[in-house]
Amino acid sequence: MLYMAAPIATAALKRQRTNVVGNGLRLKSTINREVLGMTPEAAEKLQKQIEAEFALWAERKDSCDATGINDFYGLQQLAMLAWPMSGDCFCLFRRYESTKMQPYSLRLHLLEADRVRTPTADGGITMLSTTGKAANGNPIYDGVEVDRNGRIVAYHIANTYPFQNTLEPTKFVRVEAYGKETGLPNILHIMDSERCEQYRGVPYLAQVMEPLLQMRRYTEAEIMAAIVQSFFTAFVKTEGDTTEMPFGEPASTDVHEVSKDPTDYEMGPGNTVIMEPGEDVAFGSPTHPNTGFNVFMRAMCEQVGAALEEPADLLLMSFNSSYSASRGALLEAWKAFKMRREWLTKSFCRPVFEAWMTEAVARGRIIAPGFLTDPLIRQAYLQSEWIGPSQGQLDPTKEVQAAQMAVENGFSTREAEAIRLNGSEYASNVDKLTSENERLRKANGANAQNTQTVKPPTEPEPEPEPPDDE
Repeated sequence: MLYMAAPIATAALKRQRTNVVGNGLRLKSTINREVLGMTPEAAEKLQKQIEAEFALWAERKDSCDATGINDFYGLQQLAMLAWPMSGDCFCLFRRYESTKMQPYSLRLHLLEADRVRTPTADGGITMLSTTGKAANGNPIYDGVEVDRNGRIVAYHIANTYPFQNTLEPTKFVRVEAYGKETGLPNILHIMDSERCEQYRGVPYLAQVMEPLLQMRRYTEAEIMAAIVQSFFTAFVKTEGDTTEMPFGEPASTDVHEVSKDPTDYEMGPGNTVIMEPGEDVAFGSPTHPNTGFNVFMRAMCEQVGAALEEPADLLLMSFNSSYSASRGALLEAWKAFKMRREWLTKSFCRPVFEAWMTEAVARGRIIAPGFLTDPLIRQAYLQSEWIGPSQGQLDPTKEVQAAQMAVENGFSTREAEAIRLNGSEYASNVDKLTSENERLRKANGANAQNTQTVKPPTEPEPEPEPPDDE
């Protein structure tokens, strides 16, 4: 409700989505060639092949999404909105028939958190049915089945939502957390744990839900007060009989004559109104919008932002402070964004990449000896980085100069600074610049040659005139 009706709550969730994921976290294969015993050239060739094959699967909606709505990067955005809104979300691995143009069978199906709940006779909607027992005796906590050691072994998924009006009976399916043969996950639980032995997530706005609700009510009250007050323009004070309700309509622009009716009170530019004895007119002085509204809301946004690790400047998208203050706010916010980006990578991107890579090797589209037999070699092939949107720059000149100084003094690398500044790859930038510089050199050379060809011959300078005898 807050996401749909409270602007500050919407802003808090979308800042997370935009800064953590943005257009999507892109795969950068970084296989461990030392473990694999590969030359740099062979490793670079294999990495490009892995990235190209993964893009073949990830960039098509019908290839990676079980519902056919989003590509893999859109699923990342969806997960980054569904997790903070509900506390967690689930990604179910499905298998479809592969075709010649769609060689991979892996499909991802994101599930709402409400569909994972403890099975009961009434469909798992009883308020006191958060815990239960599985057929094998394992306890179930909010749809999460654990063994006697507390390890998650399965999830119970309903085909309907709580309190959904449907003629279809509610049925539950038990999905084991990991496959018995492959050890790969059958379902991913995208959740940020806050307590020990916590099996379900907590919404991102849980700690600030009450302040956000009151801020929304206060904003609506201010808007309504301003609207109501705008209807009152003038009040006529009279000592005469008020039973006739002497309230007339305002004069329109096409009326050039003032009404003589004593019960008509007209207002307009240039109007001359003669008031009756005992009558007076008074105008209401507006008191809304409240002059302290912005100050109060700003103070509340600072408290909400402190709890959410999002500074008020970023939450409101209002950077009216100095450069140092605004940059400090962005740096503090990006500490949390980078942490959650790494968390999303480990919880969602890398498990999906491992499941896809396993199928790619099994189908022979990627040749990776030892991938299916040796866990160390498998881990070496799966080494990867996921590159997302970079941190915003308030002053690009200063940012680039700082990056250059960091590289020159050995505090950072060109590759790291390229990712930080604009999310690009240094090696790819060098390749493109080499090609562009070569094309520019040829173009300049051709222009120079053409210029020499069409240049008109130089005319001889006229001989100086003889000096005047005078």
